[in-house]
Amino acid sequence: MASKPVVDSKQTEAVVNGIRTEVVCTAFADTLLVVVTQYGKMGTLVSLEPNVVADGVTKPLFTTKVLLGKDEPLVHICAKHLATSVSQEAGNKPVLLALALKEKSIEGIRTLREVIQRCRVW
Repeated sequence: MASKPVVDSKQTEAVVNGIRTEVVCTAFADTLLVVVTQYGKMGTLVSLEPNVVADGVTKPLFTTKVLLGKDEPLVHICAKHLATSVSQEAGNKPVLLALALKEKSIEGIRTLREVIQRCRVW
């Protein structure tokens, strides 16, 4: 009888704005790990946590916190755009996002969201 792996993980790669980009998504029991890299390294590590919401609010708000790496406003914006939908689709699980991007354009972030969806493990 084949046993199920302890963690579920998928990976893919795509060319985003002319840059080879790798994405790996791993589902742990309580957290999702999403690695998005154009350098072949993990880069900046950002925690995305859903906040408790009041009654009647359909979507939670999310708090981002840079755990390792450069803490810049653009990192928080990219993290929210890339990981919010992942968390919501997984039942508002926290997401740990490793981000190493050479290029952070709006078009690139939109494309990265689609690439992340191909690695869906939630």
